[in-house]
Amino acid sequence: MQKILIVDDEKMMLKMASRILSKNYKVVCANSGAEAVELFDAEKPDMVLSDLLMPGMDGYELQRILQEKSAEPVPIMFMTADESDESESLGFELGAADYIRKPLKTDILLRRIANILEHAQKIHGLKRAVDIDRMTGLLNKSAAQAELEKICGTSHGVLMMIDLDSFKLINDIHGHEMGDKILITFAELLKSITRSSDLVGRMGGDEFIAFCQNIHDENIISGKTKFLNDKIFSSAKNFIGDDMNIPLGVSIGAVFVPDEGKNFLELYQKADKALYKVKQHGKHGFAIYSENDRHEEESSPQNFSSIAKILGERSEPRGAFFLELEKFKIVYQLSCRLVANYQKGIQFIKLTLSSNDETDVENFQNLLVKILRKSDCVTKFSKNQFFILLMESTLEETEIVKNRIVDKMKTVDNLSNLEIDFDANSL
Repeated sequence: MQKILIVDDEKMMLKMASRILSKNYKVVCANSGAEAVELFDAEKPDMVLSDLLMPGMDGYELQRILQEKSAEPVPIMFMTADESDESESLGFELGAADYIRKPLKTDILLRRIANILEHAQKIHGLKRAVDIDRMTGLLNKSAAQAELEKICGTSHGVLMMIDLDSFKLINDIHGHEMGDKILITFAELLKSITRSSDLVGRMGGDEFIAFCQNIHDENIISGKTKFLNDKIFSSAKNFIGDDMNIPLGVSIGAVFVPDEGKNFLELYQKADKALYKVKQHGKHGFAIYSENDRHEEESSPQNFSSIAKILGERSEPRGAFFLELEKFKIVYQLSCRLVANYQKGIQFIKLTLSSNDETDVENFQNLLVKILRKSDCVTKFSKNQFFILLMESTLEETEIVKNRIVDKMKTVDNLSNLEIDFDANSL
């Protein structure tokens, strides 16, 4: 049940609002702004319904403090007996979700709160969809990095870079479908050895990352490494059969936080150095960044090879480069500069699928990524529309791409009867 924090210095108003809302929501009450701040941390409500004019801390100040404390926007609706438009305008400028006049009318209050919560859920759902790696259900690279930048600056624990050893052989010998099955299984294994307070993400390909809170014991990391190695190999054997002889396993590079710092990028590089040490000494194990590693860094400047390792993709890419829209814009802008300066042939394609069904759109997106070249770039612009950048190509060649997409659609269930609107132009 969704939870609402009601704030008002008048006890009668608190009782009235609570009585109206308690039938549909879990209700928490505070009779001052200061008490509301304390309850907000403890109760984590889905929204706040607050009186605007209160002694000590008014609604505006309460809203400002709650927004500063929360990583996401806090839906807040003000109650007021003030009839002026000025106070309402100020509240909306500060980010209020809605206003309601006193005395409260039951049907209006319930309808407005339902609208606010429904909107908040939609926004949260869209954000989660952007943050989650579709295959594994873990945080994706950008979301994991954003969270880890905050966590590493304030928490104690261990940051671990986790690689699947010899995973490429699974794809090469048994196909990408089997490889995907292994990755999904491995993600579930990672979830099983971490707690709800820990963070686990997929950085791309066969590379994962995890932060485990309040762990400073090398033996715990050793136990997790052994468990993962045993389970992923036995799982692969179950999937492939007893003749599975690929040395599939797990390598982990770890760094303790804050012992080795609080900056995520620096910690990431140290964990990467520890992981490289494991890879150089037989794989299927773990290493913790140590004092000796630090001395080696101080005596030898970072070379291009290690820099490229940090910046580049860690596993061999397949299919087109799929990016979120904001990152696609950057590639588009760079492509325009390349064309202007070097006359490179780059084609911009707009594709619209004749279906809005989420499954159809997702299948179509996967098809695009698989059949386009590694050098091509794809983004999802709207619910059923995609943009593509074809590198080193001519406008005439886009017709070949269109025909290839149409032909492949005929081989995919649920896509065979759909059509695409195809529009292309040279940058």
